Amino acid sequence: MRDIAELKVQAAEQAVTFIQSGMVVGLGTGSTAVHAVRAVGRLLQAGQLRHIVAIPTSEATAAEARSLQIPLVTFDTHPVIDITIDGADEADPNLDVIKGLGGALLREKIVAAVSRRFVIVADHSKRVTQLGSKAPVPVEVIPFAARPVGDYLQSLGARVEMRLDGADKRPFRTDENNIILDCYLGPIADPYQLAAAIRQQPGVVEHGLFLNMATDVIFATPDGLEHVTRL
Repeated sequence: MRDIAELKVQAAEQAVTFIQSGMVVGLGTGSTAVHAVRAVGRLLQAGQLRHIVAIPTSEATAAEARSLQIPLVTFDTHPVIDITIDGADEADPNLDVIKGLGGALLREKIVAAVSRRFVIVADHSKRVTQLGSKAPVPVEVIPFAARPVGDYLQSLGARVEMRLDGADKRPFRTDENNIILDCYLGPIADPYQLAAAIRQQPGVVEHGLFLNMATDVIFATPDGLEHVTRL
């Protein structure tokens, strides 16, 4: 069995081969996506990629990109992204995914929505037959609405837990200063119906169901890399 940590690096680097000089690149957030960010930085410094600009999906990714001298831009000048590479917490056979355990789901979804190609990189443990089988659905909420939104999400059948900061056990705050409610639902029969229901409640900013968005998933498996594309 090959080392999964090493395979995650290889999967991220494989995704980076889809990037061409002159592209606008979305930079994902998390322990797998960071390998893609670092690979982009190395290729730029080596001159193998040129004239790349990037939009990060979190302040943490922005800091990593700056340390690697990756030029950053905003939507004001670059409203369309050629390719985004990001991680996922779950991926089903339709390439629908759950994202957000890293706390950056809002910016990640904004970036994904304007990307011509959205490539997910994940290890094989993130592959599921139904979304919700392992991971909760994160829901980003304005703090003022925490209780009513939490009650509403419970009415949809979720066990709701407020995301806490690991250091001081205070409510976790996103880059937009919102909170996250993690919704444990078990296998989700109809993710599209659930996504629509979640968005109906005032105070919900965004949810971690990324449906019909990913164009590719590169899985790191014990037997090597597996590249799946949306039909």
